[in-house]
Amino acid sequence: MATLLRTSFSDPGVIPRALPDEAAFIELEIEATNGTVPPGQRPPPRIKNFQINNQIVKLKYCYTCKIFRPPRASHCSICDNCVERFDHHCPWVGNCVGKRNYRYFYLFILSLSLLTIYIFSFNIVYVTLKSLQIGFLNTLKETPGTVLEVLICFFTLWSVVGLTGFHTFLVALNQTTNEDIKGSWTGKNRVQNPYSHGNIVKNCCEVLCGPLPPSVLDRRGILQQDNATQEGSNGLELKTQGERSTDEPSAQEASGVPEEGHALSEDRALPVPTCKVPQEPVQQPDVVEQSVPSVDHGQSTH
Repeated sequence: MATLLRTSFSDPGVIPRALPDEAAFIELEIEATNGTVPPGQRPPPRIKNFQINNQIVKLKYCYTCKIFRPPRASHCSICDNCVERFDHHCPWVGNCVGKRNYRYFYLFILSLSLLTIYIFSFNIVYVTLKSLQIGFLNTLKETPGTVLEVLICFFTLWSVVGLTGFHTFLVALNQTTNEDIKGSWTGKNRVQNPYSHGNIVKNCCEVLCGPLPPSVLDRRGILQQDNATQEGSNGLELKTQGERSTDEPSAQEASGVPEEGHALSEDRALPVPTCKVPQEPVQQPDVVEQSVPSVDHGQSTH
């Protein structure tokens, strides 16, 4: 269980993707090397040659991660990451098997094979001794669970032990499953494995007992949004609001009633100036005051 958990939750050797500035620099470097490609033509393959132990090894460019992959690295289509010394993606452990967790995977399948052989052998011995005492049919009736374990272990034994034997062969040659499937060092290529020491013991010690490189993933890092991207999105929102306000006139403009000063509506993002007609002061006519004789004054004259 310890090796299973270590295989599942360990970093297999994920290579971080290139940052935007790094990707742009690599693109410029590739264009400077290969030149500009005319439209309609297929660009040349992005490959760099690297020499290891007098053998030419090709470094391929990953279009997803925007990097030149190190030797023996490959991009996993399930995890969507480039993994260093990629072996395979194991669905049973839910993780890729690479440089940093291959030894734990090998110990897991090796211990599982030994456990399967142990259970199968002792169940066979128990059924045999029990059959000598009460007979085989009576043993099947009395111990059906043991018989079921024998059948399960029998069919599991072939797959688990076979897988362990295959990976033991790969460890002895210092080779990965991905390289064996592609036939990188055997078959028609006729190229010797530059990573093999030519000695089984040395290869096993390097793969299973060699120092592990540190993980380059920052598991506690926080992904921050780019300021330029945020400003661009804000500008796009303002532009969209301005276009919507020019296409949809306000209710006051539709009615034709002007407004003094600057008209601000809920649909508009910017104030719209309107014409203001100056008003002249209205002059009041002069009023002539006339004296009206009072009643008391008339009576005094008579």
